[in-house]
Amino acid sequence: MKFRFLLWMLGRLMAKASRANPAFQQQLAGKDLIFQLHTLDGKVARHFIVKDQRLVSQRGPASAPAFAIGFKDAAYGFATMNAKNKQLAFMQGIQNKDIQIQGNPALVIWFQGLTKFLVPKKKSAEKKAA
Repeated sequence: MKFRFLLWMLGRLMAKASRANPAFQQQLAGKDLIFQLHTLDGKVARHFIVKDQRLVSQRGPASAPAFAIGFKDAAYGFATMNAKNKQLAFMQGIQNKDIQIQGNPALVIWFQGLTKFLVPKKKSAEKKAA
């Protein structure tokens, strides 16, 4: 359930960023594709549609995604996506075959670059004191 919620929330955050964040929109420029995050057992799947510098997500699997990232199960997917060092967690998962990538690996790297725009900005010490 946590993984399903995480994917839904990821979709909401990316959809909002695609409407309001010019740097995020720049990353979407020229992209017209569908990608998917799912569990290998098929119990959880969410796909993300990138078109016209906008991103929307829908539940369920996509018919023909440009790339898909499959996690061995929901608990593992949740833990990997919440890891302190996500890049290391992904690399270890791929090596252990707990994470499988289908499709274009270059697009997976592009997707991981998108997620940096979703991290909330830290408030400066001055704003906290005010």
